[in-house]
Amino acid sequence: MASLLLRHAGRQCLRTQFRPVFCMKHAVPMGTSAQQEMDRYWAKNTRLSRPLSPHITIYGWSLPMMMSITHRGTGVGLSLGVSLFGLAALALPGDFASYLELIKSLSMGPALIYSAKFALAFPFTFHTWNGIRHLIWDLGKCLKIPQVQQSGIIVLALTLLSSASIAAI
Repeated sequence: MASLLLRHAGRQCLRTQFRPVFCMKHAVPMGTSAQQEMDRYWAKNTRLSRPLSPHITIYGWSLPMMMSITHRGTGVGLSLGVSLFGLAALALPGDFASYLELIKSLSMGPALIYSAKFALAFPFTFHTWNGIRHLIWDLGKCLKIPQVQQSGIIVLALTLLSSASIAAI
């Protein structure tokens, strides 16, 4: 039965390739357009006095919510930073050592240098530790709400400690 159906479908395809005449016999009438569907949806919501989708101001901010947003932001920031650094290395004249000497010649104080190093290390360490947390979640572990809160605090503590350690180098 399946072979008959496939043979019939193959013949129909060949017929339409060699004879591109539109056949009304096989045409399926279209339903409503996307615009009509949206109009119907909004008319129904207005008639039933339904509110719009919840806005960010409705939700209470929680640690996992903030960490999820920050994880995405650090991912985008790190990829942009690496890309820009690579483009700068290709486009700018001179080598890395000359730019390092330029920074040293500015004679910034140790507090400013430590702060800059911490600001560069923080997104990397946060994204790394939170990524490890997500890998643990992918294994199906630590998914209960108290464990999620606890692992969030652990990630933040590890991030601060490792960022401070890297900045101290």
